[in-house]
Amino acid sequence: MAGLWNHSLQWVLACFSFCIISISAELQRFEHPIKANGSLSILVIGDWGRRGHYNQSLVADQMGKIGEKLNIDLVVSTGDNFYENGLTSIHDPSFKKSFAKIYTAKSLQKQWYSVLGNHDYRGNVEAQLNPILRKIDRRWLCLRSFVLSSGIVDFFFVDTTPFVDNYFLRPGHHTYDWRGVLPRKEYLAKLLKDLDLALTASTANWKIVIGHHPIRTIGHHGDTAELIVRLLPILEVHDVDMYINGHDHCLEHISSTRRKIQFLTSGGGSKAWKGDIDQLNQDGLKFYYDGQGFMSAKLTQTEARIVFYDIFGKVLHNLDLSKELYSTM
Repeated sequence: MAGLWNHSLQWVLACFSFCIISISAELQRFEHPIKANGSLSILVIGDWGRRGHYNQSLVADQMGKIGEKLNIDLVVSTGDNFYENGLTSIHDPSFKKSFAKIYTAKSLQKQWYSVLGNHDYRGNVEAQLNPILRKIDRRWLCLRSFVLSSGIVDFFFVDTTPFVDNYFLRPGHHTYDWRGVLPRKEYLAKLLKDLDLALTASTANWKIVIGHHPIRTIGHHGDTAELIVRLLPILEVHDVDMYINGHDHCLEHISSTRRKIQFLTSGGGSKAWKGDIDQLNQDGLKFYYDGQGFMSAKLTQTEARIVFYDIFGKVLHNLDLSKELYSTM
């Protein structure tokens, strides 16, 4: 692990409820308004799309209740939106059966911002990215990578699946839809450059990066070595406050032992209870729940409150952060 950290440092040195701000060769940008009181409240869910099975519907019910209580502004999905193999086409009934007809609570009729997970890449990726799905459910917005700005906070959504070597070198019996990704080397280089530029340009007080794969986790899949080497150094250089992911079907909070960044996993949207935990890689571990649930975040200009819930709405863990106002001076 120490070698990965050293390598990473060397690498760094070498309109709806939202509206589009700009479309260019850089990351596409959207903005979502904050409340009149200057706050923004969100729910975060990952690894969910199973047509209501594996307690997905129970998690959705509690999301609706907590969403109403918090008067949420939007929902973030950390990927693996449709199991087992993404969507087959824009007409795939899974879109309605796993999304539109599951998250029916009034409080959840807000904009959803989603990234792709590895299971999504096993289907027709272009279908899941197709804006025509908004005609079926206006809440849906899924892109590979993009920026969401709310003034007090900028969210940077990153397509992490193409970073993982095993999906290319050892795919097993799975077939991945790499349209738009190949040639991979150029795709990743451009993505990292665009992310670096977007973080550099950000003047938001809070900077939160969202991807499917964990950087740090004690869960089933373990740390993602490729992200430690290539993505983490950029987050550290720009003093990113949080990295939020799914992939491990659990709820988790790890605090960096090197920088201020908080690693938060919200991947308990449906099937969970893997039962295998890394007992040797627990530096900075604050909380781990090997089960289903979701996460909320409420942000103001200078304060953030993160809360994890189980399928009964019970609070499992919370995190309070504060910081001074961002200054460009």
